[in-house]
Amino acid sequence: MFKYFVLYFTLFFQISNSQFTNLPSFDEKKIRFGYYIGFNQYDFKINYNVNPEYSIKINRGTGINVGLIGELKINDNIRISVEPGLYSNNKELIFNERSQFTNYNDTLWKVKSNNIHLPILIKYSSKRVGNIKPYLKGGISTSLNLGNVDNNLESYGLVNNHFNKTNFYYELSFGIDFYLRYFKFSPSVRGVFSLRNEKKKNIPDNPWTGYVDKLYTRAIFVNFSFY
Repeated sequence: MFKYFVLYFTLFFQISNSQFTNLPSFDEKKIRFGYYIGFNQYDFKINYNVNPEYSIKINRGTGINVGLIGELKINDNIRISVEPGLYSNNKELIFNERSQFTNYNDTLWKVKSNNIHLPILIKYSSKRVGNIKPYLKGGISTSLNLGNVDNNLESYGLVNNHFNKTNFYYELSFGIDFYLRYFKFSPSVRGVFSLRNEKKKNIPDNPWTGYVDKLYTRAIFVNFSFY
């Protein structure tokens, strides 16, 4: 990840020191469309019913984001942004309380998700300086897990049966708009935090999630947007 930050700041200084103003009237348009690609890491914040002897370990995987952007200009500093996308990710849950299981393979869950993610955000930008303009974004979002299954709750081996199909989040991000010769490039880093307990309420007592009270998704998105 370090090489991405080196590339990011190299680009920052090269563009900020440019002698020419690129796309001088780019931000005058009322509605602007774009697309983004990037990567993500998902995690869980876990609250337990009781203090377990061994907590659940989470191995985070790196996934891919792709999506579209629609921006509505409110004034020179504020825009409303809608950014639907597909977010793919894999992670592992390791249950260290081995005495609860007869089969060693049951102590590892591979959680695969393909989420349709829909954020509605407010973008606040600073004044443009040369060919750069930093900004903050914040708002709410919802997601639908395409790989989730709602039936057959007795089959504990079916991992997704323990998680809700939809979720709701709040999001905060920081980024910089770089005005290049032919388009605007906008890298950003975003934190995503679940507002809803992701553990289903109707799951019978079991050695996997029986002692878990609440599961909240947390994620980091690094997106590269093009307008």
